[in-house]
Formats: sequence, structure tokens, C-alpha cells
Amino acid sequence: MKLRHVLLLAFSSLLLFSCVSNKKFKAAQAKAQARFDSLMNEYSKLQGDLKNCNDQTADLTKQKGALQGQIDDLNKQVAFLKDNNTQALKQLEDLSVISSSQAESIRKSLENIGAKDAYIRDLQTAMARKDSLNMALVMNLKGATADMADSDINIKIDRGVVFIDISDKLLFKTGSSNVSKGAQNVLGKVANVLKNQPDIEFMVEGNTDNVPYKGKGMDNWDLSVSRAVSVIHVLQHKYNIPPVKMIAAGRGEFMPVAGNDSREGRAANRRTRIVILPLLDQFFKLLEKKA
Repeated sequence: MKLRHVLLLAFSSLLLFSCVSNKKFKAAQAKAQARFDSLMNEYSKLQGDLKNCNDQTADLTKQKGALQGQIDDLNKQVAFLKDNNTQALKQLEDLSVISSSQAESIRKSLENIGAKDAYIRDLQTAMARKDSLNMALVMNLKGATADMADSDINIKIDRGVVFIDISDKLLFKTGSSNVSKGAQNVLGKVANVLKNQPDIEFMVEGNTDNVPYKGKGMDNWDLSVSRAVSVIHVLQHKYNIPPVKMIAAGRGEFMPVAGNDSREGRAANRRTRIVILPLLDQFFKLLEKKA
């Protein structure tokens, strides 16, 4: 009887162990299958990426071949033109139409054409550099005045010249040419940028609307010049900009940017403009050097 119980217990344990092992096996199998499926998906994606790379490489190789063909054609054309020039000069020398000295003169003229082309390229490079410097200056000015409204200050490049327009409501009280204390901080932001450009010069230009100025013995011409001078005094005495770099000018009411028949238009016309002057002396030196 005891033996029967022992055998029954052993058989039950064997069945239980078999069931547990089978569950673990199936779980491991499912996990392995999921890992395999994930790897296959990743492999398929990599295969697609590889195909795209190969297609792009083939396209680039094709483009490179086409460009190389164009370069070869251009080199052949240049060589052909050179040969034609040499042959043409030789033929002219052989004919009685011109002498050898005249042929040499023509040859030098052709060389001068090449020199002029190089000179034009130098000028184009200088102008491109100037445009780059102007753009950098504008970006610095806009960064320094980023907290100000567009209606109060406007910075732009027009026909290669940098302009800074500051509304008069920010700088002056009505009919006054005294720079307000709050506006001096605005001028300080502009001055800090300009001081970092030691080679530039600029003009401060006052502008008014067409409403007659009521000052005794003065008109809008006087007011515009007086306001320009006041701005220059602040830039010189408070922010240490050398006076030799500044020019004061007044336009009165005669350079409007909007119509004077509305309040908004008159407000736009009442402005102080800082004009970054082009370095004409350096440009003329370049011309003298290359001429």
C-alpha cells in the first residue's frame, strides 16, 4: 500500500515538472520569435536604406560624369579660342595689312582686356565684401534694439546704404530739440554697435512734418538741424563717439516718407535718421591702385 502511494506521488511530480518545463519552453519560444521578427523588420529597413544610398550614389556619379563632360568641353573651347587668336595674329603678321609692331600692339591690347576683367572681378569682390559688412552691421543693430517696437526704430539697407530711422516721439517732446533721458538709452544701444565699427562714418539727419514750427525766428529747417545736432552731442559726450566720424544735417519737411494729410503720416515723417556713409575714399583708392 505504501509503495503504491510512493509511485503515485512520483508520477504526479513528474507530470507537474513536465507541465512547468513546457510552459517555460513556450514562453522562451515566443520571446525568441518576437526578437526574430524585430530583427527581420530592422534588417528590412536597413536593406531599404542601403538601396536608397546606392541609388543616391549612382545619381551623384552620373551628375559628376555630366559635369566632368561639361568641364572638358569648356576646356576644349578655351584651347580652341587660344589657337584661333594665335593663328589670327600670325596671319595678320604675314599679310602686308599690319606690321609686326602693330600685331604686337594688338596682342598687348588683348592682354589688357584680361587685366581689365581681373580688375572688374576685384571690384565685384570688394562690393560683395561691403554688402556682407552692411548685413552684419544691420543684424547687430537689430539685435541691440530687439526690445523696441518697429514703429519706434527701423533699420534697413537701401541701395547698399544702411539707414537707422528713430521716431521723434522717442527722442523729443513736441517742438523741442532736447533729447529726452529715456531716449539717451536708445542712442546708447546704437552707439555701442557703431563704436565696434571703427572705420565707418555716419550722418545724423533730422526730418519734420509739414506743420509750421512755432519757434521764434525759426522754421522746420532750423528744428530738424537742431535735433540732429542734439543727437550728435549725446553720441559724442555721453557715448564717446569721435566727432570726426559724425555729420549733422537737417532735411526739414522736404523728405517725407508718408503723406502729411494724416496723423500717422505726420508721425512717420517726424524722425531722426542715421545714415552709414559709404567709404568713398577707400573706393577711390582702389580705383587709383588698379587703374
